[in-house]
Amino acid sequence: MRIRDILVMGLKSLSRRKARTILTVLGVVIGSLSIIIMRSIGYGMENNFETQVMQQGGLTTITVNTYGDIYDEDGNWIDSKQQKLDERLVEQIRQIEHVRTVSPVIQVGTTLQSGKYQGWAHITAMDMETFDDFEFPELTMGEYPTAQDPTAIIFGFNTPYEFYDTTARGRGHNTKEIDLLKDKIVLKFQGYPTNERKKEFSLPLKNIAKMEQTNGEFDYNTYMDINYFKKIYMEYCNTLNLEDRKKAIKVLDEYQQIKLNVDNIDNVTKVQDEIAALGYQSYSQMQFLEPLQQASETLQMVLGALGAVAMIVSAISIANTMVMSIYERTKEIGIMKVLGCVIRDIRKLFLFEAALIGLLGGIIGVIFGYLASWLINKFGQPLFGALMSGNWMYDMENTSFSIVPIHLPILALGVSIAVGLLSGYFPARRATKISAIEAMKTEG
Repeated sequence: MRIRDILVMGLKSLSRRKARTILTVLGVVIGSLSIIIMRSIGYGMENNFETQVMQQGGLTTITVNTYGDIYDEDGNWIDSKQQKLDERLVEQIRQIEHVRTVSPVIQVGTTLQSGKYQGWAHITAMDMETFDDFEFPELTMGEYPTAQDPTAIIFGFNTPYEFYDTTARGRGHNTKEIDLLKDKIVLKFQGYPTNERKKEFSLPLKNIAKMEQTNGEFDYNTYMDINYFKKIYMEYCNTLNLEDRKKAIKVLDEYQQIKLNVDNIDNVTKVQDEIAALGYQSYSQMQFLEPLQQASETLQMVLGALGAVAMIVSAISIANTMVMSIYERTKEIGIMKVLGCVIRDIRKLFLFEAALIGLLGGIIGVIFGYLASWLINKFGQPLFGALMSGNWMYDMENTSFSIVPIHLPILALGVSIAVGLLSGYFPARRATKISAIEAMKTEG
């Protein structure tokens, strides 16, 4: 029997029993659709977990704070300890294997004056040569500091903060949106009164840059090159009384943070262990990502199991359809044997019908899977927000709750065809064992 004959006979057989074929295909559609929906939600959650963590800092970035948190083996917070962060520690960390770059961090609060309006900014001073390694975002205006001109001050997307009229009552009255390009802005340091014999320190800002939005920590900080910061901060310290000057200069001697970047995500934990061996606590986003990934993997297994159950049900439906088809076509099988049709061709005929059911169900399931994914992303925010208490993802409005990678529909289609073939194998084998003489005696 030619392959063409097998195809024609198989299609005719399925078309003669339209209602049964449609119901069986529908079962496969539900199975493949379940696999796509369940797995796509799992992929969506995994992607959002990673995105949320990335928004808070790179996965290869490690931070050592003045106060280091101590956790037990289960990740529960126990206590925190004060840590002295100085240039000696910076050099020790720089010698650790796999550390790509290190920068001390100085953080101070400042006020920004524009006429009678006043705002504020939180300055984070770092080594400008490390900005690229820490993946600083693109700028919407201005330029990053350079060796030729290190004077740039870089505002995050949400900074500087609101400017308000200092002459009005209450901070919420008479605010103004400052134009960073046109309005004159003067920076002043906070904390200590100016020596009566000295002129108050103020720095007119001329070289201003602005970061694009990242939905992360960059949006809320203002950055400067640490060497330029030390220069202007010393100018500020020189305007203070002797006692206040000694206190203020400590900011330059003991850093608030030390940030380092590791060459590979797989080495983050190893480097953190080396820092712990030096007697210092550190943290990285990998500490938060790993448990989230484990939770995501568990959830994907559960969702995948649900999809597998639906596919098993569809497999039973296909097997039942093929068995019924054999009983109804017993005489037809007998005629085929009498006419000299080989057993192999009879098996191929029934396997083709079963595989075709799986293929049709898989294709329709993939189409509905893409549609369902689109509907979940468009209308799923209230449901997922309620299930996850609204806190599991950073930006719920721009979140994809369902992600369908290219391999998922291919996998679902392959599983559907494989289920059809496996479900049809034993009925097909049964068909080949029917006696031609007994089959010819069958009515129908």
